[in-house]
Parts: sequence; structure tokens; C-alpha cells
Amino acid sequence: MKNRALNPGYAFALCYAAMVCLAIAVNLMPILLTTLRVDLGGRAGLTGEQLGRISAITFAGLVGGILFAGPLADRWGGKLFSVLGTLLIGIGLALLGISPSYSMVLVAVFVMGLGAGILDMVLSPIIAALQPDSRATALNWLHSFYGIGTVITVFLGTLAFRLGIGWRTISLIFIIVPLLVTLGFGPITLMLNCCWTSVVLFLLACFAPWHPVALAASVAVGLAGSCLWPTTLGVASDRFPRGGASMFGLLATFGNLGGILMPWLVGVTADRSSLRLGLATSTACPFLMAFVLLWIQRHPDVEFAQLGSALVTGTTADTPEFGGSDGTRTRTLQRERQAVNAAELHSRV
Repeated sequence: MKNRALNPGYAFALCYAAMVCLAIAVNLMPILLTTLRVDLGGRAGLTGEQLGRISAITFAGLVGGILFAGPLADRWGGKLFSVLGTLLIGIGLALLGISPSYSMVLVAVFVMGLGAGILDMVLSPIIAALQPDSRATALNWLHSFYGIGTVITVFLGTLAFRLGIGWRTISLIFIIVPLLVTLGFGPITLMLNCCWTSVVLFLLACFAPWHPVALAASVAVGLAGSCLWPTTLGVASDRFPRGGASMFGLLATFGNLGGILMPWLVGVTADRSSLRLGLATSTACPFLMAFVLLWIQRHPDVEFAQLGSALVTGTTADTPEFGGSDGTRTRTLQRERQAVNAAELHSRV
């Protein structure tokens, strides 16, 4: 099995870019407050308390993200939560970009704050682990990109207002940054986070007692799941480059089988219980897919090829059976099995 050389420069750049995303989540809203006061407050405008509540909800999400990610990141690793935090910031920006009301804005900034808190929690330990001999310097470099991100956010936001661009459009434009950062962490991790996020959003859309929250979750679940199909195609193409049209046809067939099964299953469940429970059965798809992706990650011998850099897996598949160019991987596995068999035979003798 060939090992791809670790590329710490790529890992550092990815963490620096994630810190810029954190800065966007925290510092974009203050630029928009004056416009929000007029657009969402009617003739009287939003009160000072309502404007202050927006920042308070943002930081409530940030604190929640820190508390949520802290104990779990030690167990499951920082990469998973780095992607999740960046993804939540992108979802929050999207919700902000389509917000029709003040309540939706509060939901959007909470989601952004949650993502910012998760990143704030996991980025520093990752950098410290990558640079154990000069952690203070490395961490100062990391947090300097929060300031850089703040300056960029304020400058571009102000410039956009001067050009006559509305606050919703500005929010949608800024989605580009967390989207690119999320893609940089690799396809399998991206898909896994999208699956878990879709499960949570599905349940929130079905059972949230507040209509704006349910509506926001319904929109966000579409955004969270939008990457799954094209990313699956990309991973399959990378893993099986000789698959051709037959492979894509097989993938499309199984994908559309879900279109046959799930609407019928939702309807049956809704008839026997309620529409909420019927729609909630849709969580079965991302839930099962998440476990498949976890299995792929934990079985490297049959793992899908990971794209990006050594930050993702550090290995590549290179057998002809799995889309590679030679039989190195197969021969390596065969030698390992032969060594194990020889050791067992020797122990018996």
C-alpha cells in the first residue's frame, strides 16, 4: 500500500481558511444591522433590544458549539468537527440569505454561531498537534487569521453595500468561502457530516414547535443533502475510473429506487400515524448512509479513495481491481497474509 506524504502546509492552510469562516460568522451581522432595522422592522424599525438580541443569539450558538464539540472532538477527532462547523456556517449564511422575517434571522445567526463555536473549539488543538515544537507561534498565526477574516468581511460587506447589493445577496455570496473549505477536507468526511446534519434537520423540520424554525430546517436539509449525489459520483469515478457509463447507470438506478420506495413509505407511515412521523421516516436514508460511510472509513482495505491530501487519509488505492494502475496493493496484502500464515504454521510446529 502506498503512503502519500503528509502535507502539513495543506493542513495549516485549511485551518487558517476555517478561521476566516469563523470570522465571517461572527462579524458579518454587525455590518447588516442598520439595513435589517429598516427592512424587517416596518415603519418603526427594529428596536435596540431586537438588534442586540441578534448578537446575543449568535454568541449563544457559539457557546453551545464549544460545549458540544469539546468532549466529542477528543473521542472522534478534530477533522469531523472541523467539517461540521464549517458546514453549519455555510447553512447559516444560506438561511440568512433567504430570511423573510426577523425570526428566521435569529435561527440563521444561531446556526452560524453554533458552527463558529465548533471551529473555535477544534482548530487550536489541531494546530497545536501539527506544530508541537512551537505551539505558541503556530497558535498566534492561527488566530491572526480571525483578524484577517474580520477585516476582509467588513471591507467586502461595506463595498457590497456601496455597490447597491442587498444584505441577503451579500450573505449568499459569502457562502463560497465555507463551501470551498468544506470541500477541502475530503469527500467522505463531507458526506458523513452532511448525513448527520440532514438527520438532525429532518427531525427539526418535522417536530419543531415554531413554524419559522421548521421552515428554516426544511430549507437547510435540502442544502445539507445537495452535495451527496454529486460527491458520490465523484468518489465512485475516482475509485473506479474504468467504471464508465455502466457504473453511473447502476448508481442512478439505485438512487432512483429511493424515489420509488421513500414516498410510498412516508405515505404509509402518515396514514397509520401522522404526517410528522411519516416525514420523519425520511431520516432513515441519511442515517443508514452515515453508517455505511463510517464502515468505509474504518476498513481501509476496502475504503473508497479519499481526495484532497494526507489530512484526509494519507493513503491511496492502487490495485487494478479498485481502479489503480498496478497491482502493488494486492501484492502487499498477499505478502502480509503469507507472513501471517507462516507465523501460524511456525507456532504450531
